[in-house]
Amino acid sequence: MSKPPAKSRTAKSGGLIRSSAIFAALTLVSRIMGLARDLVITARLGASQTIAADAYYTALAFPNLFRRIFAEGAFAAAFVPGYSRKLAAEGEAEADRYAADALATVAAATVALCIACQLAMPWLMYLINPGFADDPAKFKLAVILTQITMPYLPCMAIAALFSGVLNAHGRFIISGFYPTILNVVMLAVVIPQKDPIQAAYAASWGVIVAGIGQAALCWWGARRSGGRIRLVRPKLTPEMKAMIRLAVPAAIANSATQINIFISGILASQVDGLRVWMNVADRLYQLPMSLVGVAIGVALLPRLSAALQKDDHGDAQTAMDQGLVWALALSLPAAAALMAMPFYLIDGFFTRAEFVRADAVATGQLLFHYGWGVPAFVLLRILQPAFFARQDTRTPMRFSLISVGVNIALGVALFYTVGFWGIAAATSIAAWITVIQMWVTLGRRGVYRPSATALFKIGRVAAASLILGGLLVVAVHYRSLLEAPIAAAGLPAKEVGVLLLSAVGLGLYPVLLFAFGGVTPAEAKALLRRRKGDPAPPADLL
Repeated sequence: MSKPPAKSRTAKSGGLIRSSAIFAALTLVSRIMGLARDLVITARLGASQTIAADAYYTALAFPNLFRRIFAEGAFAAAFVPGYSRKLAAEGEAEADRYAADALATVAAATVALCIACQLAMPWLMYLINPGFADDPAKFKLAVILTQITMPYLPCMAIAALFSGVLNAHGRFIISGFYPTILNVVMLAVVIPQKDPIQAAYAASWGVIVAGIGQAALCWWGARRSGGRIRLVRPKLTPEMKAMIRLAVPAAIANSATQINIFISGILASQVDGLRVWMNVADRLYQLPMSLVGVAIGVALLPRLSAALQKDDHGDAQTAMDQGLVWALALSLPAAAALMAMPFYLIDGFFTRAEFVRADAVATGQLLFHYGWGVPAFVLLRILQPAFFARQDTRTPMRFSLISVGVNIALGVALFYTVGFWGIAAATSIAAWITVIQMWVTLGRRGVYRPSATALFKIGRVAAASLILGGLLVVAVHYRSLLEAPIAAAGLPAKEVGVLLLSAVGLGLYPVLLFAFGGVTPAEAKALLRRRKGDPAPPADLL
C-alpha cells in the first residue's frame, strides 16, 4: 500500500493535537475546579489535626483507584478499538449491539464488586489502612464513608463506556467535561459545613450524587452522537470474552501508577495526616499527568489504531513523535516548577484553617519527589498506546507488575529509613523503570524509535525547562521581596504571591521554549488551527 502524501499526514497530526487540545482544555477546567474543591475540603477537614480528613480521603481513594483504571485508558484500550472497527465495517447498529453487551458486562461486574466491597469493608479496612486500627473512631468512620462512596465505581465504569463511544465518534468534549460535575457537587455540599465530621459525611454522599450525574451526562452525549445503546442482560459472548481478555491485562498495565499510589496509602495510614498530604500533593502533580498524558493518549490510541489498520507506518511514526514532543514540552516545565517551589505552592494554596503550616511543610516534601516523576507518569500514557494499538496488552501488564513490585520494595525500605517522603520517591523511581522498559522494548522490536528531529526538540525542551526551574528557585529564595509590596497593598501576601509567580512562570516558559527551538511559534499556532478537510467540532456538543 502506498503511503499518503506528507501533507495528508500533517493534517492528521494537526487533528491529533487539536483533539488533544480540546480534551486537555476541558481537563484543565476540571483540574482547576478540583483544586478549588480540595482547597475547601482541606480547610474544612484539616489533615493531621482531625480524624475526618484521613477517613474521607480513604473513602475517596478506594473507588477512585478503579475509576482511574476504568476511565483513563484501560477500558478504552479494550472497548474503543472493537467498537470503532464495528462502527466502520459493520455500521452503527452492530456497533450499538456490541456496546450494549459491553455495558451489561461491565455494569454487572462493577455492581457485584461494589456490593462485595461494601459487605467486606470492615475487614478490608485492616488491609487498606492497617494503621487506622490504633484509632477505633477513625477506623469506624473510614469504614462507613467508604461504604457510602463505593457505588461511585459502577457509575464511573458506565460513564467510561459511553465516553468510549463518544471518543470513537471523534467527540471529546463531554469526555473532557464530565469530571467537572464531581467538583461542582462537592463544593456545593461541603462549603456550608462547619464541623469536620459532618463535612466528611456530606462530601461522601456528594460523590454518589456526582457519579450518577456523570454517567447520565455521558449517556446523553453518546445518544446525541448517534449511539442507541439499549439495556440488555449480561451475556458472555465470544466478543465479550475477547474484550475481557484484552481489558484485564490492559487494566493492570494502565493502573501501575494508581496501584503504586494505593499501596503507598497502606504505609500512609501509620502517620496521622499523611493520606491528606499525599492527596494534596497528588492534586498538583497529577495535573500535568491528566492534562497532557491522558489528553494525548485518548486521541493517540484511535489515531494509531487507524494508521496500523491502513498499514500507514509513516503516520504512526509521526503521531508518536508529535505526541512525545508535546508531552515533554508540557510536562518537563511542570516538573521543574514542582521541584523548584514545592512548599511555596502548598503554603500559598492550602495553608489555612484546619490545614496548618506543618502540614504544608510535609506535603511540600512529598511534592518535590513526585515532581521528578511527572515526566515518567506522562510518558507512560504516550508509550502505552503503541502497544495497545497493536492489541498487545500483555507486555505493558508485565512491565507494570514489575513496577508495582519495585514500588512496594522501595516504598517499604525508604519509608522506614528516610521517612514518609520515601513513599513519593519510590513511586517516581518505579514509574521511570517502566518507561525505560517500554522504550527499550519498542526500539528492540522496531516498532518505534524517536526520529532525530524529535530527539533534537526534546533536548531543546529540556534546556528551556532547566532554565525555568533555576529562575523559579531564585524567585522563591527572595519571596519576601515579592510579597512585601503585596502585603503593603492590603492583599493576602502568600496567596497573591504564589499566583503571581505561577503566572510569570507560565508566561516565561513559552518565550524560553521558542528561543531554544523546542517548539516553533508555527507549531504552537497549528495546535488549534483547523486545516482544510479536518472535521469541524460537533456543534451540538459545544
